[in-house]
Amino acid sequence: MNKPEDLGNAAHRIFERNEVETVLNGSFFTPEPVVPPQAKEEKPTHYKVICISMYTETLGKLDGMVRELKRRGYTKANRSALIRHALDLVDLDEVPRGL
Repeated sequence: MNKPEDLGNAAHRIFERNEVETVLNGSFFTPEPVVPPQAKEEKPTHYKVICISMYTETLGKLDGMVRELKRRGYTKANRSALIRHALDLVDLDEVPRGL
């Protein structure tokens, strides 16, 4: 049976030290290349993306209204645009108390 020290000697006989060091230094121990930081793209400040919850029935009504506007030729109609338009029409004095 082979002793552990015999196995180590066998590895030394198979691989040349310089070859092993070259492979290890070139593949495993090379530091990551330094990549210069890219200029961050400025985020738009005139709008924000938000998340709101809506009942599926209300969302269906909203989507139906968008489809109808598109059918009527409003090609840029979408949920966001319709909600913005509706906000412009809201009279806070007319909002029901149980909102």
